[in-house]
Amino acid sequence: MSLEDHRHLTSQLLERQPGLVFDVLLNNQRRDRHTTPVQAPALTWCTCGNCTDMPTDAERKCCGQDSVNCISLLPHFRLYCLDEGVLRIHRQYRADLTVLGQIREPGDDNREYRYAAYRHFIFWQHGSLGHGNRRVIPSCCVVKIREKFPDPHGQYTGFLPGYCKTSVGKELSCSQRMLK
Repeated sequence: MSLEDHRHLTSQLLERQPGLVFDVLLNNQRRDRHTTPVQAPALTWCTCGNCTDMPTDAERKCCGQDSVNCISLLPHFRLYCLDEGVLRIHRQYRADLTVLGQIREPGDDNREYRYAAYRHFIFWQHGSLGHGNRRVIPSCCVVKIREKFPDPHGQYTGFLPGYCKTSVGKELSCSQRMLK
């Protein structure tokens, strides 16, 4: 295939699937980046050695396993949280259940896969939590999910605590409500 044919084919693919442009850009960044591995300082809160530092204290959570048994390395984690086929079914089921439209923007796929992976992890590890109840996902698992489904701009929301309504209609974080 000539270079011109390759460019034409790429152009056609990007017209049909505009979100692919982010994948192309990300691959180019990875290929062009000349990084040397830097020894990361040991994290006092991590026991598995696969965590990275997180922006808030609440997110600085490890799976609690040793390096061989880290949850992010388990075959079940790869199947439930990183397999695109499993997550695609979850996304379709959720869209059907919540009757959400298919209004999509370029780059939405990775974000939706990432959110589905987070939901799968929580359900796998903790079961159904109910409305407003949230749990922190271990850093090692968040890192693997973000590596598999990166944001094109590297912008991530992070953990947001859930909110519950009290009997008088006042909103409290679920952790505040449990303390009362």
